Amino acid sequence: MMNSGALILAMGAPSGGGGSGGGSPLQMPVMLLIMVAIFYFMLIRPQQRRDKERRRMLDSVKSGDRVVFGGGLLGLVANVKDKTILIKIADNVKVEVTRSAVTQVLASDEEPAAEEKK
Repeated sequence: MMNSGALILAMGAPSGGGGSGGGSPLQMPVMLLIMVAIFYFMLIRPQQRRDKERRRMLDSVKSGDRVVFGGGLLGLVANVKDKTILIKIADNVKVEVTRSAVTQVLASDEEPAAEEKK
């Protein structure tokens, strides 16, 4: 770790002719490009992959599937429409919800996954 004297010297004006530092004129654009690439591969790309998997899961929902909703409600899909799903949550109780409310599709004997801590 640098001591305070070295830090002050490093922050001072460049020595020499008073012109710009000895850095290359391409240094700043290259660093910016590297940072954009890091953000793309660390943040944007994984989010796009999760969105694609979620869309695929929602498109594959069919009658007879067990599903879990954002609020933790479990139900059996009775009917699938373009933007909504009719869910049977108890005997003689059916509710219509949007497809986006589904967070997980379960196999007939599968238990819901534990909630992820963020």
